[in-house]
Amino acid sequence: MALPTKIFNLLFGRPLATSEERAEHIGPIAGIPIFGLDALSSAAYGPEAALTLLIPLGILGVQYIVPVSAAIVALLAIVYLSYRQTIEAYPQGGGSYTVASQNLGAGAGLLAAAALMIDYVLTASVGISAGVGALISAVPSLQPHTLQLCLGVLVILTIVNMRGVHDTGVAFMIPTYLFAGTLLTVIAVGAWRAITSGGSPHPVMPMPPVSPATAAVSAWLLLKVFASGCTAMTGVEAVSNGVMAFRDDTRKNAKTTLTIIIALLAVLLAGIALLCRAYKIVATNPDGPGYESVLSMLTRAVMGRGWFYYVTIGSVLLVLALSANTAFADFPRLTRAIAQDDYMPHVFLLRGRRLLYSWGIYVLVFLTGLLLVIFGGVTDRLIPLYAIGAFMAFTLSQAGMVMHWKRKGNAPLRTFVNGLGATATGLTTLVVLVAKFMDGAWITALLIAMMILFMRLVKRHYVRVNRAIDLNRPFIPAEVKEPIVVIPVDRWSRVTEKALSFALSMSTDIRCVHVQVGDEPDPISRDWDRDIVQPLCDAGRCIPKLEVLKSPYRYVLYPVIDYILNIEKESELQKICVLVPELVVRHWWENLLHNRRADLLKVLLLVRGNQRVIVINIPWYLDKN
Repeated sequence: MALPTKIFNLLFGRPLATSEERAEHIGPIAGIPIFGLDALSSAAYGPEAALTLLIPLGILGVQYIVPVSAAIVALLAIVYLSYRQTIEAYPQGGGSYTVASQNLGAGAGLLAAAALMIDYVLTASVGISAGVGALISAVPSLQPHTLQLCLGVLVILTIVNMRGVHDTGVAFMIPTYLFAGTLLTVIAVGAWRAITSGGSPHPVMPMPPVSPATAAVSAWLLLKVFASGCTAMTGVEAVSNGVMAFRDDTRKNAKTTLTIIIALLAVLLAGIALLCRAYKIVATNPDGPGYESVLSMLTRAVMGRGWFYYVTIGSVLLVLALSANTAFADFPRLTRAIAQDDYMPHVFLLRGRRLLYSWGIYVLVFLTGLLLVIFGGVTDRLIPLYAIGAFMAFTLSQAGMVMHWKRKGNAPLRTFVNGLGATATGLTTLVVLVAKFMDGAWITALLIAMMILFMRLVKRHYVRVNRAIDLNRPFIPAEVKEPIVVIPVDRWSRVTEKALSFALSMSTDIRCVHVQVGDEPDPISRDWDRDIVQPLCDAGRCIPKLEVLKSPYRYVLYPVIDYILNIEKESELQKICVLVPELVVRHWWENLLHNRRADLLKVLLLVRGNQRVIVINIPWYLDKN
């Protein structure tokens, strides 16, 4: 095995046979880091996004984080119950696109698909930028390198995910459970101290001074706080979209995974909100001097700044950066489902060397990198675009499930649960859209519309192609005739000889086309009878015709193209088979020493030719002769 291949296999894993797919299936333990990282990590930035908007209220603002978080947890519980039913009804994978398409029609399905695809790209971007933001919070000197760090994390995530589902779950297991374990410890210890102190615990370390209030509380402000806090619910759909990644019993394993993820997230959100109020922790301005994340302040307040603090912040940093993995797990599955219905290019149906839908990963990486570059890798610039797609997808999925149960009949409770979910997430979508519209949500809405237009154009193309190539009659043997074979030749050589030998096995109507530049006859014209005609006459074979085309302007390819197209017009049913002789060199750099007219000729024939023009490559390998 060559060294480059060994290095490639070391980074991305050896190729997997189709028969090994079963070994790639996972259980709940690996499913939590693969499908739950986005949801769990949002506990690190969801409450902070809400608390940041409460800064103008001063110390009074921290009192409102508990009711806002309670509303988010209640909404989370409704969505959880709804998605459990979706997993039960769609064991083959019941993402929003599938459910909406099958129950609400193609239009609703495309809206869900566009919203989800954009949300997954934002999930990857926000996760990476938030992780790097946590690192910069701990090491401020790294701030000038924010974008480079974000792109570096993206490269690492890509390499890990290209190794396949099983290896990804193993790689992310330790950071995920360390994150959950350390934060649950902080919440448990903080809650115990709050209870034993009568609800007013003293921070182990002093907290930053709170700025005085500069605004009064209003319903509009609380709506914006709720909308920002709802970013903590993104990624909840991931499990229902990836049911087929679990080992048997797929439904049971998927529901167990979803239950654990939602339970952990609910405890984290509620615990962080209650402790922030108890310890009077107010968010600091992300753009101001002395910025410190809410989780950093909370951990210092409860546990001090010892080794546990650094382990906790390290796990937060890792999980935030790795939370983009949820997008890596689900985006390729989503694009595959859309491509199966001809709304996305069929390249998304192809499985790579590790049984992944690799093209989905390639596109996700490109779009995520582009978004990070545009917004400089800063989380606060990305947050306003976030969550709209997720809640729009939630709403369409739950509305689709209502129609699903109505058709099934005798499921009033299930219909009510999904109907409640659709109503709750639908109202939340409107709140998030209105509250964040001017801050950047309009960009997401515009991108969703553009994405739907793109998918409809792709579908129109495939419909047109299928209409053009479909054949609803039997084969007609009378149409089978020898083709007219055309060989472009520049001189008599081994390359030309190979093409001519192949042509003689195909047809008796062979035309060798030579372009003469200038008035002096070329050697091939002068020696044609001696080199080609006489040997073939002696062998009793057909004689190819030499067509010499004059080119006063030194063009070589266009006279050949025009000649071939004229033959096509003159012949009625015959195929025009163009054999393109081509020298194949051993090293890539040797191509620079030879003209690439053969490549250009093939492209021009493919662009300007018609149904009856067939192009065949005739390679002659330099290193094997």
